[in-house]
Amino acid sequence: MTREITVHGTVADGFEAVREEFAAVVTGERDDYEGQLCVYVHGRRVVDLWAGEGVTGDSLYGVYAATKGAAHLVAALLVQDGTLELDRKVTYYWPEFAAEGKGALTLRELLSHRAGLIGTDGGFTLAELADDRAIAERLADQRPFWRPGTAFGCHALVIGALSGEVIRRATGRTVQELYQERIRAPYGLDFHLGLPADRESGFRSAQPMLPTAAQQALLDGQPTGPHTLAAIAFNRHGAEPTDLEDLANQRLIRAVGPASVGGVASARGLAGMYAAAISEMDGKAPLLKEDTVAEFGQIHSVGHDLVTRLHRSFGLGFQATADTWHPFLGAGTIGHSGANGVQSFADPRAGLAYGYTRRRFAFPGGAAPENDRLVAAVHRAALSAR
Repeated sequence: MTREITVHGTVADGFEAVREEFAAVVTGERDDYEGQLCVYVHGRRVVDLWAGEGVTGDSLYGVYAATKGAAHLVAALLVQDGTLELDRKVTYYWPEFAAEGKGALTLRELLSHRAGLIGTDGGFTLAELADDRAIAERLADQRPFWRPGTAFGCHALVIGALSGEVIRRATGRTVQELYQERIRAPYGLDFHLGLPADRESGFRSAQPMLPTAAQQALLDGQPTGPHTLAAIAFNRHGAEPTDLEDLANQRLIRAVGPASVGGVASARGLAGMYAAAISEMDGKAPLLKEDTVAEFGQIHSVGHDLVTRLHRSFGLGFQATADTWHPFLGAGTIGHSGANGVQSFADPRAGLAYGYTRRRFAFPGGAAPENDRLVAAVHRAALSAR
C-alpha cells in the first residue's frame, strides 16, 4: 500500500515552484524515500525542505564524494593565501612522491585527477581507507596506472588523501583540522569531516540501491574484472574489497572523516558551505575571492574519464558541475556529487548554493536523477528573483 509522504520545511517567496517540484519528486519515489533540499541565493536561505519518516532538517547523511568539495575548499583557501602554488611540483611539498616516475606532476595536475594514482596494486584495508596519511604513504610508492598528466580518471577514494598530504606538508595541519577551524566552526555548518560522537544519534545510515531488473542488467554489463581501473579505483580488487554502499555506515569512517569520502552532512550543511564560499554570510565576506573561484572552477580535465568510462569534467578538486551534470548552470560552477545521489554546488554567477541529500542509493550512482528537475526549478526561481 502506497502511503503519502509529507514535505516539511519552508521556502521564500518566489520559490514556491521548488517546493512543488520537490513534492513531485517525493511522490514519484519509493515509500521509504528520505531526502533533504536546501538552497541559498546571495547568502540568504530560500529553500529548506525535507521528507521521509523520522527525518528532520537536522538529520545527517553520509555524503560520499561530496566530501571532496569540503577538502578542496580548504585547498582553494590555501592557494588564495599563497601557502600553496598550483604550478609547483608536488615533490616541492612532498619529496617522496617522486617515486615511480611521478616527479614531474604539478599540484594543478594532481587536483584535476591527472596523477594516474587511483589506488594500489594490492588494495586498501578499511583501516587504511579511514586514514588519509596511510593512503598517502602507500600511494607515494605506487607506480601510476597511466602516465601522469596525459589523461584523467576519477581518483574516487584517494584524491582527498593526496591533496591532503600536500596540505599537511605545507602547513603541518590536516585537511580536517583546517576545515574545522576555517570553515565548519565559524559558520556552524552541519557538514563534518569527523562526526562527533554526540552527533551520532542524528545520523541516518545509508541504504543500498534497489535497481529494477532492467537497471540491474545495465549494471551487470559494466566491466567488473578485478584488474580494471574501476575496480582498483573503488578498491574492489584487494583482500578486503570495499562495499561502497556500506562505507558511510562504518563508525570508523564517520569518526575521522577521510577527505575523499568520509563526510557527514545535512542538505543545510552542504548548501551553507557553498554559500559561505561565494557569498557574504552572517556579516562575513565570502571565503573565496572571485579570482579564486574562477581558477578552481575552470575546466582542467574534460572528456573520457578512464575510471568511470563516462564523459566527465573536473576543475581543481571540484567537479565542473555545469558540464558534467547541469548544463544550464553558470560557467565556473564548483561542486561535487556523492555516490548515493547527493548533489552540492555553488554557481557564482547566479549567487546560488545548492545541497541535496538522500538516504537510499540512487541508480546509476552519482547525482541522483531527480537533481535534474530540482536544480532546474531552483535555477529558474533564482533568476526570476533577481
